Amino acid sequence: IKTCFQLLDRQIAAIRPDFICALGSVAAQTLLNTAVPISRLRGCFHDYKGLKLLPTYHPAYLLRNPEKKRDVWEDMKMLMKEYPYET
Repeated sequence: IKTCFQLLDRQIAAIRPDFICALGSVAAQTLLNTAVPISRLRGCFHDYKGLKLLPTYHPAYLLRNPEKKRDVWEDMKMLMKEYPYET
Protein backbone atom coordinates (compact mmCIF):
# COMPACT_ATOMS: atom_id res chain seq x y z
CA ILE A 1 0.00 0.00 0.00
CA LYS A 2 2.76 2.39 0.98
CA THR A 3 4.61 1.76 -2.27
CA CYS A 4 1.65 2.02 -4.66
CA PHE A 5 -0.78 4.46 -3.05
CA GLN A 6 0.72 7.60 -4.61
CA LEU A 7 0.46 6.04 -8.06
CA LEU A 8 -3.15 5.03 -7.43
CA ASP A 9 -3.97 8.52 -6.19
CA ARG A 10 -2.47 10.07 -9.34
CA GLN A 11 -4.38 7.63 -11.55
CA ILE A 12 -7.67 8.45 -9.85
CA ALA A 13 -6.95 12.18 -10.26
CA ALA A 14 -6.19 11.71 -13.96
CA ILE A 15 -9.22 9.54 -14.67
CA ARG A 16 -11.70 11.47 -12.46
CA PRO A 17 -14.21 8.60 -12.34
CA ASP A 18 -17.87 9.28 -11.60
CA PHE A 19 -17.52 7.20 -8.46
CA ILE A 20 -15.31 4.65 -6.73
CA CYS A 21 -16.60 1.38 -5.35
CA ALA A 22 -14.07 0.20 -2.77
CA LEU A 23 -14.24 -3.58 -2.45
CA GLY A 24 -13.23 -4.63 1.03
CA SER A 25 -11.85 -3.12 4.18
CA VAL A 26 -8.28 -2.65 2.94
CA ALA A 27 -9.39 -0.61 -0.09
CA ALA A 28 -11.98 1.40 1.83
CA GLN A 29 -9.84 2.09 4.88
CA THR A 30 -6.84 3.05 2.78
CA LEU A 31 -8.72 5.48 0.56
CA LEU A 32 -10.65 6.98 3.47
CA ASN A 33 -7.63 6.98 5.79
CA THR A 34 -9.58 5.37 8.62
CA ALA A 35 -9.64 2.28 10.78
CA VAL A 36 -13.44 2.16 10.89
CA PRO A 37 -14.63 -1.39 10.07
CA ILE A 38 -16.09 -2.05 6.63
CA SER A 39 -19.36 -3.08 8.29
CA ARG A 40 -19.76 0.52 9.46
CA LEU A 41 -18.36 2.16 6.31
CA ARG A 42 -20.60 0.35 3.82
CA GLY A 43 -24.13 1.42 3.04
CA CYS A 44 -23.43 5.09 2.33
CA PHE A 45 -21.30 7.27 0.12
CA HIS A 46 -18.15 8.92 1.44
CA ASP A 47 -16.08 11.73 -0.02
CA TYR A 48 -12.71 10.96 -1.54
CA LYS A 49 -11.18 14.19 -2.81
CA GLY A 50 -14.47 15.37 -4.26
CA LEU A 51 -15.45 11.95 -5.64
CA LYS A 52 -18.17 9.74 -4.27
CA LEU A 53 -16.80 6.54 -2.79
CA LEU A 54 -18.98 3.60 -1.79
CA PRO A 55 -17.33 0.92 0.34
CA THR A 56 -18.74 -2.59 0.29
CA TYR A 57 -17.65 -6.09 1.16
CA HIS A 58 -14.94 -7.83 -0.87
CA PRO A 59 -16.13 -10.73 -3.07
CA ALA A 60 -13.86 -13.17 -1.18
CA TYR A 61 -15.60 -12.17 2.06
CA LEU A 62 -18.94 -13.01 0.45
CA LEU A 63 -17.72 -16.52 -0.34
CA ARG A 64 -17.11 -17.06 3.37
CA ASN A 65 -20.21 -15.10 4.47
CA PRO A 66 -22.94 -15.58 1.87
CA GLU A 67 -25.53 -14.00 4.17
CA LYS A 68 -23.85 -10.63 3.45
CA LYS A 69 -24.68 -10.80 -0.27
CA ARG A 70 -27.92 -8.93 0.36
CA ASP A 71 -25.95 -6.04 1.90
CA VAL A 72 -23.78 -5.82 -1.21
CA TRP A 73 -26.85 -5.95 -3.44
CA GLU A 74 -28.27 -2.99 -1.50
CA ASP A 75 -24.97 -1.14 -2.04
CA MET A 76 -25.08 -1.88 -5.78
CA LYS A 77 -28.65 -0.59 -5.97
CA MET A 78 -27.43 2.64 -4.36
CA LEU A 79 -24.79 2.96 -7.09
CA MET A 80 -27.31 2.30 -9.84
CA LYS A 81 -29.73 4.84 -8.38
CA GLU A 82 -27.04 7.49 -7.99
CA TYR A 83 -25.60 6.93 -11.45
CA PRO A 84 -28.34 5.87 -13.85
CA TYR A 85 -26.99 4.37 -17.00
CA GLU A 86 -28.38 4.47 -20.49
CA THR A 87 -29.30 1.26 -22.25
